[in-house]
Amino acid sequence: MPATNPIASAKLTVSATMSRWAASLQYQDISEEAVYQAKRFLLDSLGCALGGFQQHDVSIALEVLDEVAGPGRATVIGTGKRMDPVSAALANALMIRCMDYNDIYWKQDPSHPSDIFPAAIACCERSESDGKELIVGLVLGHEFEMRLCEAAFPGIRERGWHHATLTAFVSPIVAGRALRLPWEQIQHAIGISASRHCTLGAVTAGKLTMMKNTVDPLATQSGVLAALLAQKGYTGPEHVIDGKEGLTHVFGPDWKLGLLTEGLGSSWRITQCGMKAFPTEALTHTPISAVLDLVKENDLHPEQVQKIQIRSLARAADILSDPSKYDPHTKETADHSLPYVIAAALVDRQVTPVQFTMEKIRDPQIRAQLKKVEVVADPEIEKVFPALQRVIVHIDTTDGRSFNKQLDFPKGDPRNPLTDQELQEKFAALADGVLSKPAQQRVKDAVWKLERVGSVTELMVLMESDLRHAATRKRNAELSKPKRRKTARA
Repeated sequence: MPATNPIASAKLTVSATMSRWAASLQYQDISEEAVYQAKRFLLDSLGCALGGFQQHDVSIALEVLDEVAGPGRATVIGTGKRMDPVSAALANALMIRCMDYNDIYWKQDPSHPSDIFPAAIACCERSESDGKELIVGLVLGHEFEMRLCEAAFPGIRERGWHHATLTAFVSPIVAGRALRLPWEQIQHAIGISASRHCTLGAVTAGKLTMMKNTVDPLATQSGVLAALLAQKGYTGPEHVIDGKEGLTHVFGPDWKLGLLTEGLGSSWRITQCGMKAFPTEALTHTPISAVLDLVKENDLHPEQVQKIQIRSLARAADILSDPSKYDPHTKETADHSLPYVIAAALVDRQVTPVQFTMEKIRDPQIRAQLKKVEVVADPEIEKVFPALQRVIVHIDTTDGRSFNKQLDFPKGDPRNPLTDQELQEKFAALADGVLSKPAQQRVKDAVWKLERVGSVTELMVLMESDLRHAATRKRNAELSKPKRRKTARA
């Protein structure tokens, strides 16, 4: 039986209805398909985190957290360190997010709901909860994050705000439920987090910095802190969504607030979310897929290509092909540059994390292709978005040939999902260098049987790098060996 929507009087605020439902949701209420997808998205996110653990921005953040974080029960991926849930949620969310390779949902607004997973993980560890309770948290995050993405017309991104603004409303729900708070305290947690965490769209405009992948983890961290405050009796504005100077008042004009609560438990948004096949901004995925198809099907090489025209949304032309995107000098700008990812697809016939090393970003052959890429805003494509993520790719060659391809959604979309095998291959590619093959298998086994895991900490212990420690032990052993004295020759 699906979870019943709590009976709400006309006097209840939207956040009260959301909080009541979140507090009452039980594992057995969730459909088998939603549970299955929660496991898939968790495995994908843990893989992204293991890849993220190896990135420079994560190293910086971990150094800072080593200095400022307090002790606690929450586990940090890769290091295995235990710290307070607020700090651990930030660290783990940054690892999941920093490669721009985790899940994607885009209706009126874009979002990456799995950025919120670390709130559920850290608070489940603090509460000593099991795998079933973690699944509840994973499903809740997707449910409300995706509904918020659908509710604004136009989306808040079109008004100059980043989707981390929405995450600050959802992460306290997930954290509060994982802490097993009563609904009234979850509602206060929403008010605490959301009223102080609105994020400017500047983080994804023009030249991009490390903050592009950090603002959503900070919003996840905000939700955990808010839930802990609410647990102790701290209060926040109950009308933060639908009241005076709340979300809909400040971020007007048009909101369909019924989308936030109608039909809760009758279907599950997590079954409608996409998964990334490429470590790039979401609107680049369909053009990458189309270009790779044309290049491979027709065996096209860079020197044969004269021009590649990408017809897409106005926002793709605006966000992904402004002047800075034709001259990327950072990973963050390159993975949000449509000219760069298309040039890399043409030269390397793949777009993977390898294409975003500084060596690749500076590669003369790839950079020579950037000027061949033209991005055109197409009003007809605008009309079918977001139901379709349509692009039309036109390639002209130096010998006068032309190739065209229209694609309506990329690999990883729910209508063309990654298979379990492809998902596990993605996990392995990201985990290599952090976890040995046996350790990777233990993680996969635990995720696929998550409802049987007796403690979330049992899962998180498996995320500590065995290769990192083995390398350290080997290095220490080498340093401790007695040095042979050199004897003078007779």
